[in-house]
Amino acid sequence: MSQITFKIILTTTILILRNIFLCAQPTTLDDFESTDGWSFIKADGVDLSISNDIGLHGNAVKFDYDFTKGTGYGGIQKFFTIDLKDNFEFTFYIKAESPSNNFEIKFIDSTGNNVWWVNNRNYDFPKDWKKIKIKKRHIHFAWGPTTDQSLKRIDRIEFTIASVVGGKGTIWIDDLKFEKLPAETDFYPQPSISASSFVNNHSPDLMLDSNASSYWESEGVKEQNVFIDFKTRREFGGLMIGWEKGLQAKSFDILLSEDGKNWEQVYSVSSNKSQVSFIRLPEAEARFLKINLVESHSAESFGIREIEFLDVKSSLTVNDFLLYAASTNSSHWTDFPRYISKTASYWTVVGVNSDVIEALMNEDGMVEVEKAGFSIEPLIKYGDVYNWARDRQHQYLEDNYLPIPNVKWDPVSAVSLNVKAFASGDANKSSVLYLKYSLKNTSEKNVKVGEFYLVIRPFQVNPYYQFLNLEGGVGKINSIKEGNGRIYVNEEKVILPVTPYNSFGASSFDEGNIAYFLRERKLPLNKSVVDPTNLASGVLQYDFNLKPGEEKVIYLTIPFYGEETLPENLDANVIEEKFQETKNFWKTKVNHINFNLPESADKIINTWKSNLAYILINRDKAGIQPGSRSYERSWIRDGSLTSSALLKSGIVSEVKEFIDWYTAHQYENGKVPCVVDSRGPDPVPENDSHGEMIYLIKEYFNFTKDTTFLRSKNENVLGAVDYIESLIAERSTEHFKSGNDSIRAYYGLVTESISHEGYSAKPMHSYWDNFFTMKGLKDAVEIQRILGEKENFERIKKIRDSFEENLYYSLMLAMNVRGIDYIPGCVELGDFDATSTTIALTPCNELNNLPKPQVFNTFDKYYEFFKNRRDNKIDWVNYTPYENRLIGSFIYLDEPERAHELIKFFLNDQRPQGWNHWAEVVWKDSRAPKFIGDMPHTWVGSDFINAIRSMFVYESEYDSSLVLGAALYQDWIDSPNGMSIENLPTYYGELSYSIKKENNEYHFSIYGDVKLPKGGIKIKNFNGSRIPAKVRVNGKEIKNFSEKEISVKEFPADLIIYYVK
Repeated sequence: MSQITFKIILTTTILILRNIFLCAQPTTLDDFESTDGWSFIKADGVDLSISNDIGLHGNAVKFDYDFTKGTGYGGIQKFFTIDLKDNFEFTFYIKAESPSNNFEIKFIDSTGNNVWWVNNRNYDFPKDWKKIKIKKRHIHFAWGPTTDQSLKRIDRIEFTIASVVGGKGTIWIDDLKFEKLPAETDFYPQPSISASSFVNNHSPDLMLDSNASSYWESEGVKEQNVFIDFKTRREFGGLMIGWEKGLQAKSFDILLSEDGKNWEQVYSVSSNKSQVSFIRLPEAEARFLKINLVESHSAESFGIREIEFLDVKSSLTVNDFLLYAASTNSSHWTDFPRYISKTASYWTVVGVNSDVIEALMNEDGMVEVEKAGFSIEPLIKYGDVYNWARDRQHQYLEDNYLPIPNVKWDPVSAVSLNVKAFASGDANKSSVLYLKYSLKNTSEKNVKVGEFYLVIRPFQVNPYYQFLNLEGGVGKINSIKEGNGRIYVNEEKVILPVTPYNSFGASSFDEGNIAYFLRERKLPLNKSVVDPTNLASGVLQYDFNLKPGEEKVIYLTIPFYGEETLPENLDANVIEEKFQETKNFWKTKVNHINFNLPESADKIINTWKSNLAYILINRDKAGIQPGSRSYERSWIRDGSLTSSALLKSGIVSEVKEFIDWYTAHQYENGKVPCVVDSRGPDPVPENDSHGEMIYLIKEYFNFTKDTTFLRSKNENVLGAVDYIESLIAERSTEHFKSGNDSIRAYYGLVTESISHEGYSAKPMHSYWDNFFTMKGLKDAVEIQRILGEKENFERIKKIRDSFEENLYYSLMLAMNVRGIDYIPGCVELGDFDATSTTIALTPCNELNNLPKPQVFNTFDKYYEFFKNRRDNKIDWVNYTPYENRLIGSFIYLDEPERAHELIKFFLNDQRPQGWNHWAEVVWKDSRAPKFIGDMPHTWVGSDFINAIRSMFVYESEYDSSLVLGAALYQDWIDSPNGMSIENLPTYYGELSYSIKKENNEYHFSIYGDVKLPKGGIKIKNFNGSRIPAKVRVNGKEIKNFSEKEISVKEFPADLIIYYVK
């Protein structure tokens, strides 16, 4: 049998089998004539009811929801046991009266722990009945402990509404069906193609020959079309049409048909100017396709070189579609932002303190003007077009630490470019984004006839691989127009070019990529465009002629809150004044502590200061947030530890605002929400939250001694204690008290939760939760003592003492049952998680109570892992720089050399180096296009601040002392100019000290506004932990010192520390 014959038989067999499958009848899972079997699931603060109502056919199920607290979820669930190993499709009908919340369809296995879903974010619910199809490819693993995330069998189906904008609504669902489908295939018969006409040697089949040098050409331009028969009904995602230059269609229509007679127009282009047209038809299905060619750029004919059909997966989202477009031979991948080439791109944040709107600027100088919006991207044309791929960039901050990012393009040709971004104005009222572009002739010759472009494009700086909270990548430009020297995007957003431009043009997506026009050395002629694909673009052109060393500066302003908020008489001088005001504001804000250290300390201190500013920029009003995109929510966990970093840096009022705002969202039963955002409190339990809120309130008092404020929050503290007590009670029953060791390990703890999201796959009895509970109870006792609340003091003291006993008995049992010699992350798993365990040392201050040697083993084990990863002795892919916390752990363990190694390693992984921050995830391959969380991630940043602060000072709860200099670098204390640190906030007041080496002695002066703590002051690990020959304090020799510690019982104190050569 010949290969050709075999292929014909095989193709025919596949088509017959496929048609048999297609004729299979779907199974009705539920026609909703009753609500039998459907139960509702909902979060705290959500009202939900289920009933029957008139449906599309007979009855439908109706469920009403009301997010009374603004957040949460609610829906309906029913058991259906279905084998899903093969290909399949679920269908149902839906209509609703509902705001645009998330609509989640979940598929759950028999354990109830593993969940797959289709998550329709910000869903635009149909007001009339609409059929929904869910195919196997649409369903993704959501969460669960299973290691096999392939969907093979389900036990139940759930329809859920999750709050995005909150509110209330009604959902109707009818006719839930299931149908088995033939296996997905990439093998389809070769389509046949014909056309209305063709000229000799340019026949229609050349459009499908995969040869870009051949092309079809029509005879004339009237009533021309191209007709394609797929030979079978097939799925596809769209098509790419490569036109013959000069013969491309200006306007054309795409039509689909099942029978070749009845046609549906699915796409129309009215003003194509490009040689390549990309047509997105997500999940199209048809037997026949027709291209009606309406108008040509030529008066004589149409010409098409190639037609290519997109795989369905290539256009499921607009991001998929443009990733495909950028990857084709017909595209220049540099025509798109860096990340569209599947290369990681890094960025930073631009904004004002507490504003809810922040811009982003990436490492190439591209600026996203607001969340999920559009961006402005620079290009230089001097002979050729230079973009991010042609020039070399480096990034820096103003004065190396202020939150005013700059990107400098080092010249490949004669012209350098510097892009500066900053924001100024009243937060949430009149803040404005300012962009400054500086072009400079760095050569010794005149630069003539140069052009500088600012391209306005429907791309976010936040890349497509960022998926949490919102989808990154493609943004939205529905319309763009010029008017009165201003550019209006999406009607509402205005760009004011303070420096007048020479030309402006706009184009729709179907007209062609804006970069195509620039390569062709022409601007689009349109001054106004409306684009139904939401992919319009625009470009401002500036001409320049520069003498050697000459600079041209271009200013743009974009008001965050409408053009009426722009400053009056805005010109270059006003913008420069705003720039100086912004610099001065941030200098004042982050320089409460005065560091006088050698140059080798600059990177550490600049990172501290930059992250203070980033924390304040990421705030939304009073809400302290770890990010401005993926993590634009306020967790009490992040917020409490970040607040501590602010207080330790002399930033106080913002912390008070955060406490006032967050405590207002505490539930009536005392439960502290894990997270709060603009919608309200999230009901998901994370059982560290209650202790963290108490800790935060006490921490604020530690630095301010504001007893009035402390008393005003005591009801919140008492409520949280009551809720903690209720959680403990659930694990204090006879079952847990008298069970075997595995069961008794849970006794007296708080209940399981996803904790610090380390157990989001399945809630666990996390020691992170329980250490923060311990901290909360300790602080609650102290708060009652300070306030003179004797009855509450005694009551909570008993809870604290009992909990402490049970916590450490649990640890012992968990370690024995698992046979481990380190502190586990949770009871169930015996898992190793030193980054989590570090909170037991600080802020929970449990080092003295933790079992020995297990606690030391924990951090020794981490250190060995750290060294092997650093030295590439083990394979690794990524890590989270929450590990910054371990810098502090080694300082508290009196191992400063290890702390220094960690500092060096983590600072080296700031990307880019000049912006002094981290993302949430660091990938070994720095250009891997993988999720990284927010940049800057300011919980990571505050972890670094808290850890570095302990190098200079920390409070020891164990003996009520102040510990100084526990991890100072040798070159700092040996610096010829000495070192000093002034106005360092502590629990006991603001501390200052200086160190100056003279021959073999160190002069260590301690001063400031400090009330000497009961345990005095201790200088630790000084001078490489060498033992001094003698020590004098205020002229008197003392004896209470060792190689590790010098004890000081006076304040102020001038020490002379003597060493033998």
